[in-house]
Amino acid sequence: MIMVVDADRAETDLAAGRLACPRCGGRLRPWSWATARLVRQLDGTTTRLRPRRARCQACRGTQVLLPGWCLPRRADAAEVIGAALVAHATGAGHRAIAAKLRRPQATVRRWLRAAGAQHTQWLRTRGIQAAARLDRETLVGLVWRPQPTALAHALSALGAAALAYHRWLYPRAPAWTLITIITGGRLLAPSG
Repeated sequence: MIMVVDADRAETDLAAGRLACPRCGGRLRPWSWATARLVRQLDGTTTRLRPRRARCQACRGTQVLLPGWCLPRRADAAEVIGAALVAHATGAGHRAIAAKLRRPQATVRRWLRAAGAQHTQWLRTRGIQAAARLDRETLVGLVWRPQPTALAHALSALGAAALAYHRWLYPRAPAWTLITIITGGRLLAPSG
């Protein structure tokens, strides 16, 4: 799985042979499409998504190019899950979050459990490392302020990294798209 900021740009780069295989470094080429799925948005609409598949010319491995606005194996967009995490970081429980987002309580509860202590620490570390690579100044103002929870600390670090990415690499990309790119699509820990 390769997370991309702009699916149209990724398609152009793929056709031109400018995308490298994450396994071996070989050249990726277009190779069909992944299964279509519906992704629920924050505003209540649903978007049909059919991601591009690519195949490496060297190792013959395949990859799916997934837009950063959605998460692997999730029926909700990154901004929906992100809104749930932000609400939980500020003290809201799964029932209140589910009501606000108009999602089933069981779904929201699974999201919050998938952002448990160990994964939250991984998110924080990932955010700090990504921000430090691009712009250490963003860390000073956002990451080191006291936060009420470990999840709030992690989201601050990811926010600093998204700000750095926005400032230096992707000025038009939405924040949750950038956070999904920074986390490699692992905003939530994989289930099982």
